[in-house]
Amino acid sequence: MRVVRWNPNRDFVSLRDAMDRLFEESWVRPSQDAWEEREQSRAWRLPVDVYSTEEEIIIQAAVPGIAPEDVEITIEGDALTIQGELPSHLDNVNYLFQERPVGKFVHVLNLNIPVDADKSEATFANGLLTLNIPKAEAIRPRQIKVKTA
Repeated sequence: MRVVRWNPNRDFVSLRDAMDRLFEESWVRPSQDAWEEREQSRAWRLPVDVYSTEEEIIIQAAVPGIAPEDVEITIEGDALTIQGELPSHLDNVNYLFQERPVGKFVHVLNLNIPVDADKSEATFANGLLTLNIPKAEAIRPRQIKVKTA
């Protein structure tokens, strides 16, 4: 028997996926291999921390065990996409617990603030991906000095 940690994000599936699963499981009971294959092909949502300073937006995500070149980051319009794939665990063992995620991950963020995507930087240190995305010059706060007459 395999114990799997409960993940609340897995419970939020679209209505279409839920209906497809209902009909599929009602008429044809999928084999365990087919079930595991479907679960592995589904991308999970990468958890991120996002905060803002006066100058930039900072996004951090923990992606341990993955090479920096295996993470794809794109900014298109106001949508930021981070995607990649965490390598699978060992195949020749019987896990008692398997809590670390594996497989494809993706996270799409809508940036509601104009940014300068060309000056964005991504760093990778100790399994922590950090994106620094400068805000557009037009929305940065400016201080107006008062002159005396």
